[in-house]
Amino acid sequence: MDKKQWNERIKLVEEALVKELGKDKALVPELAASMEYSLTAGGKRLRPILLMAAADAVGAKGTDFVQAACGIEMIHTYSLIHDDLPAMDNDDYRRGKLTNHKVYGEAMAILAGDALLTQAFEVILRQPHVSAELLLQVVKEMSIAAGPNGMVGGQVIDMLSEGKRISMEELRKMHMGKTGALFRAAIRSGAIMAQADEKQLEALTTYADCFGLAFQITDDILDVVGDEAVIGKPVGSDERNDKSTYVTLTSLEEARRLAADTVAQAVEALEVFGDKASFLKELVEMLLERNK
Repeated sequence: MDKKQWNERIKLVEEALVKELGKDKALVPELAASMEYSLTAGGKRLRPILLMAAADAVGAKGTDFVQAACGIEMIHTYSLIHDDLPAMDNDDYRRGKLTNHKVYGEAMAILAGDALLTQAFEVILRQPHVSAELLLQVVKEMSIAAGPNGMVGGQVIDMLSEGKRISMEELRKMHMGKTGALFRAAIRSGAIMAQADEKQLEALTTYADCFGLAFQITDDILDVVGDEAVIGKPVGSDERNDKSTYVTLTSLEEARRLAADTVAQAVEALEVFGDKASFLKELVEMLLERNK
């Protein structure tokens, strides 16, 4: 893994996010503080990095699209704030810190998430040097990913599935919405802004779907074997909440095999790009070694 490139892009995104927070202060300081608390809480910034890496693969300069990358990170952060709420996953910690509602209360956490989601689209539409037509395509990708056929729909399936033994098909449907949709939108958006042709976009879409699946499988594995101090949130929550996962529906060994096979499919999809997709290749292979 090119840690230097990874860290440089994390720094670029985090600096841009701070500027966005300062650009238009919220009407109410308490709301601004709640939004900032979660948005600057750290993390891998994986979705922005994937967006930029996809643009690199097509032949553009990925760092030119940091504005849109910030928008997708805002959407992701909103989803985390809401997922942690008592009515959802009821988590007290995220990235080693108290979750938003534990610090600011449930009502403010809900509103901070709402604010980040809606502001994200305004941020994306200020992406310079990209035509209005392409930006509208990006907004459409993000809207679908965040909506009833994406993250929200996946979360609903998750809620309705608690305490039930669901099929592998239903599990995949749930996570392609809840987790995979935003990865897909990030990668496709980077490709779209870089003016990918049909073949390139199709290859990156296949990669994105495999990336999202591999990410979720390894996430399920970490919930069983992960180190709470490293992950930054309690392990074993899936078992406590009686959730179906790739581990509970198969086995730990089978889940690891499925993750490896899915990563191999993602790498195969990148062959059309040659060396330009080397960072994307490293990113998906990293999932098999992740510890958080």
